Amino acid sequence: EIAPLEGLSRELTEAYSKAYMFDLFEGKIKTVIEEFNVHLWDWVDGLTAHFPSIRFGFEQAILDFLNGGKQIYFQSPFVDNKNFIPINGLVWMGEKRVMKHDIIEKIKQNYRCIKLKIGAIDFDDELDLIRFVRQEFSVHDVEIRVDANGAFEPKTALEKLKRLSDFGLHSIEQPIAANQLGQMARLCAVSPLAIALDEELIAPKLEAKDLLETIRPQYIVLKPTLLGGFYQSQAWIEAANGSAVKWWITSALESNIGLNALAQWTYKTINSPNNLKFQPLLNEFWQGLGTGNLYENNTLSRLTIADGNLFYG
Repeated sequence: EIAPLEGLSRELTEAYSKAYMFDLFEGKIKTVIEEFNVHLWDWVDGLTAHFPSIRFGFEQAILDFLNGGKQIYFQSPFVDNKNFIPINGLVWMGEKRVMKHDIIEKIKQNYRCIKLKIGAIDFDDELDLIRFVRQEFSVHDVEIRVDANGAFEPKTALEKLKRLSDFGLHSIEQPIAANQLGQMARLCAVSPLAIALDEELIAPKLEAKDLLETIRPQYIVLKPTLLGGFYQSQAWIEAANGSAVKWWITSALESNIGLNALAQWTYKTINSPNNLKFQPLLNEFWQGLGTGNLYENNTLSRLTIADGNLFYG
């Protein structure tokens, strides 16, 4: 699956019209196929450097081909239906009433980790939603994560983080917009609430190791579609492990085609002995995967969710 997101993916910029971008993508994909047939991956790697979603798609295709074309990208107990991936229940930003309904539904579905998208409605209303959860469920019962998608202004962000921290939240993703390295670093240093970098990783001004050492976040969020596939995401993991930064993996509105590959890679990655060495509880750490429920015309999937866990089979 090659699925860039307008306004977020590195290869989709305001400098190009939609029609031009479609032509550019089609031409780039044809070139990559032609060059791959001649030079294999070493050559393609350079061609896709600025097209992370194309790189992600080709990694899927190559892995599937090497494993017999059965959409089994990584053999594991997950695809053998002997284990599962703990995931968070995502509540999209929207009207307060709708968000409250969705929170209740997620808790009824036995999610032990709820992730709320915030920054789109009145901040006090968002605090009321979090307060509602905490009045019923302690930090030991339900973990709450929030994602601001860069919505906070730097001058007011710390005060909002302090107010959020009163509710025992796990973390907040990207409180201010990306590429404000100094201001993000200061927030990470003094915030009472752990900060996870998200959009900051998509088109970074620095190499992974330098970025993490400059900002020193508590977590990073990995989205292979936006970062350039599994190989590039693994590079971020290695940089994070070396800088004592924890991480989790999240989907980025892929269809079931991409989600299938992403889920298999996620299981393999979070259960890697090397990664477990840095994060002993990573196999119990909630990942941000779903089953493409937002789609009206999705493909069939072997992924299912039960009690806040993702299963294959």
